Amino acid sequence: MNALYRPRDGRWIAGVCAGLGLRFGLSANVVRLLFVLSCLLPGPQFVVYLVLWAMMPNGDRTGARSY
Repeated sequence: MNALYRPRDGRWIAGVCAGLGLRFGLSANVVRLLFVLSCLLPGPQFVVYLVLWAMMPNGDRTGARSY
């Protein structure tokens, strides 16, 4: 499995969904759709997104590449 990072290409807002999609072998659009659907439920989705945005490194800083 790939390391968890935010790729430079394919990101919309911060690249969190694109990074999660690369990490778990899913399309970034599928992860985005799941996130939007999860926002219909009560919970801390936006807080988790912001924490991931702050904690996930950029792809160019780690030397990671998207395959």
